[in-house]
Amino acid sequence: MNYVKSMKYEVAVAGGGVAGVAAAVEAARAGKRVLLVEKSIQLGGLATIGLVNYFVPMCNGRGVQISKGMADEFLRLSIQYGYDTVPADWKNGEPGSGNTTQRLVSCYSAPIFSLVLCKLLKDHGIDILFDTIVTDAKVKNGHISGIVLFNKSGYTFCEADMFIDATGDADILHYAGVPTVTAGNYHTYNGYYTDLERCKNAVEQQDIALLVRDIFAGSANSYGTRHPEGMPLWDGTDGDSITQYVVTNQLELFDKIKDGDRKTRDITGLPSMCQFRTTRRIDGDYTLKEEDAYRHFEDSVCAVSDCDRRDFLYEIPYRTMVRHGFGNVITVGRCVSAEGYAWTVARVIPPAILTGQAAGAAVAMAIDATCAITDVDVKALQAKLESENVMIHFDDSLIPADTTCSERMGIE
Repeated sequence: MNYVKSMKYEVAVAGGGVAGVAAAVEAARAGKRVLLVEKSIQLGGLATIGLVNYFVPMCNGRGVQISKGMADEFLRLSIQYGYDTVPADWKNGEPGSGNTTQRLVSCYSAPIFSLVLCKLLKDHGIDILFDTIVTDAKVKNGHISGIVLFNKSGYTFCEADMFIDATGDADILHYAGVPTVTAGNYHTYNGYYTDLERCKNAVEQQDIALLVRDIFAGSANSYGTRHPEGMPLWDGTDGDSITQYVVTNQLELFDKIKDGDRKTRDITGLPSMCQFRTTRRIDGDYTLKEEDAYRHFEDSVCAVSDCDRRDFLYEIPYRTMVRHGFGNVITVGRCVSAEGYAWTVARVIPPAILTGQAAGAAVAMAIDATCAITDVDVKALQAKLESENVMIHFDDSLIPADTTCSERMGIE
């Protein structure tokens, strides 16, 4: 293949969602020269162009914040220049154990957050390639020498010491021959909608957050509730299936709004990426399972709360992000090795950011130690993350007496 150019970085990150941005920033803060490749022309992924503009619960539901570190930093960035819906009990910081049952959550302006992420990358000297996809990886004996990129310029070959797969679809892993697992997706699709009544209410309340609401075509939740009977799950790794998913949902949405009063309502936004939750992920050295709730892992890189159930706590092991035999690639976000409901726990915004932060720190350490990514000193990695306010292990005092309780919070 003829390449229009070649480039060399210490760290190459594929995917500009919140996990990829976190990974890139963390590596850059460690002094590494970083490239971030993004297939769209905005940063944030599902958290912005996917219209999932919601930091899910970052606490245990009893007043104790669990997801900290860069997840907390990004939450603050997401609302710094736009609206927020942080509950009153959390406005002035952590209430403390037993002082509230409100959860630390917030909506935010997706477009503004995307702009903030762009500035964050540029402030850290990170090179960005927008409108660029990964089309292949060159591998020998488990070592990726480079990835093949394609954009308007043509094909580019990018070499790097370390690669971070933040594509959400495990594209680098797939092309590099790293074992992966695929899963289908429930029928879910939403856009933004407003009407004159909402406009009036927003003006009266002086709150721009009231201006729009979600409008759904497919409306299945994380548990498959409202998935149409007999409809196969959507495959997010097949071009034909992706196209059918988009067409089906857009036509459903059109049918829902076509008879409305065109002078009093409007769709203000449609997702510019598929709103898939689970497509392809690494078959890692360890796979996180739902029954791992309340379990401590020696190689944990972060503690996280269940996005849907009060009190449920998890730790995400470093082994879910890597695979032995592949020494210079690590993955983050929804591509970590998790199954069943644990995949839901690991894929949402705060854990995605935290695994991104861990990956960025890990690749920098591997480069400095000239070792494989699987041989990183995990204790040193944990110490680094703890120094950045990441909770590595949750305190056992936060474990409820009845660990079989499954009180759902209604997160859809």
